[in-house]
Amino acid sequence: MIRRTAVFDIGGVVVRWQPLALLREALPGHARDEASAAAMMAAVFQGLGPDADWALFDRGHIEPAALAMRIAARTGYPVSDMLTLIAAIPAHITPMPDSVALLERVRSAGHRLALLSNMPRPFADHLEARHTCFGWFEARLFSGRVGLMKPERAMFDLARETLALDLEHALFIDDHPVNIEAAQASGWQALRFESAAQCEAELRRRGWL
Repeated sequence: MIRRTAVFDIGGVVVRWQPLALLREALPGHARDEASAAAMMAAVFQGLGPDADWALFDRGHIEPAALAMRIAARTGYPVSDMLTLIAAIPAHITPMPDSVALLERVRSAGHRLALLSNMPRPFADHLEARHTCFGWFEARLFSGRVGLMKPERAMFDLARETLALDLEHALFIDDHPVNIEAAQASGWQALRFESAAQCEAELRRRGWL
């Protein structure tokens, strides 16, 4: 029997990532309602694109204090508020029970699990130390440790090499269309995650479960 490998994204797939809720919880003075939270999200995170301030943090090139100062200088928000936001993220990114249950089912079916995530090193360290489910993954490739980011092809190539993957028997699962498209352009099979139930149904359709 050929052993398959499921390579999961983390934010919005395995753990909670709801930046609007995060901003309203951490900085209610600025994110007073949905509209102001959305405006702040756009200003602070810049779409989390490769040229955003946050990308330097994701790649492990700067520490939280430097990130806070960069965002504050660009947006006008106080540095102290940006530090408060960054400090609030570990408590926000908790594993989602339905996704953890899905991981258990994939693992119980005999498949390997791996992670491929744009995740700064401090948050990756927190997740691994706090949540036992991260021990289920044979490899955990975090952008903050490897210095690469999705949707760069080099990130997918590194995962393939690290896991010695035969891409015919591997599947990448992510919630962002741009990452799905980049994976497919790199020769991967890919599945867009919308919910644990939707993902499980698709895995069953494809014969993984």
